[in-house]
Amino acid sequence: MDKLGLIDEAIRRYYKETHETVSEDLITSILYSVDSGGKRIRPLILLDLLEGFGLELNQAHLDVAASLEMIHTGSLIHDDLPAMDNDDYRRGRLTNHKKFDEATAILAGDSLFLDPFDLLARADLKAEIIVRLVQLLSQSSGTFGMVGGQMLDMKGEGQALNLEQLASIHANKTGRLLTFPFTAAGIIAEQSEQVISQLTVAGMLIGHAFQVRDDILDVTASFEELGKTPQKDLLAEKSTYPALLGLDQSYVVLDDSLNQATAIFQNLSQSQDFEPSQIFQVIERLRLHA
Repeated sequence: MDKLGLIDEAIRRYYKETHETVSEDLITSILYSVDSGGKRIRPLILLDLLEGFGLELNQAHLDVAASLEMIHTGSLIHDDLPAMDNDDYRRGRLTNHKKFDEATAILAGDSLFLDPFDLLARADLKAEIIVRLVQLLSQSSGTFGMVGGQMLDMKGEGQALNLEQLASIHANKTGRLLTFPFTAAGIIAEQSEQVISQLTVAGMLIGHAFQVRDDILDVTASFEELGKTPQKDLLAEKSTYPALLGLDQSYVVLDDSLNQATAIFQNLSQSQDFEPSQIFQVIERLRLHA
């Protein structure tokens, strides 16, 4: 099954078939960023976990995955704007505001923050599951999650942050949206609250690892490897894990978070008949070697 292609198809179906088009220019801008590549790690994790719990993937699951990717893509459009990270490239090609203009990019990002809740509400799932997912996605994305973390990140530029402050920024800016697929998978698979809680912890650990990994790559990888301008954090005088801990210790922190997440899924495989092979592959791909 081409999961990545099916996620993209679900997004395109929403914009091309669900409603009568109001602005073709807006949809062109939206799909430019949707189609710009990327690993789709968040929605793929959701689908992998659902299969791990023994569910056969259907269109409703793809719609939930698509709604998550839409939020993430919108955040990247806004993150690249001159008032934010001011980047000319994303995933190896021009950022949305460079391809079109700033006003169009802002509106495309706005659409990608709002439209997912319409798509989610239409998913063929139990009403109580949809309500929980809508609340979770909103909380993970907005003032009390990703957007709140972005505000902390902006205010932290040029400041000498300590490790606790840095962890708070990343737990919200990056971690909350990466935790969503773990918690959401438990909700969709109708697992116990205890299992959902374990999944949430695993998601937080992987979200933390993802940010440490991103910080390491910002100072060690090239433009070709990143698909965006390297050492942006250094130029913006942002506190990062390598800046605070050094590269060697950052690798240790990365591995420790991934090891703790692995242990959670090993336990779930024994207690819940969960098949962990796909999520183990995701975890191993996040590892870096000094």
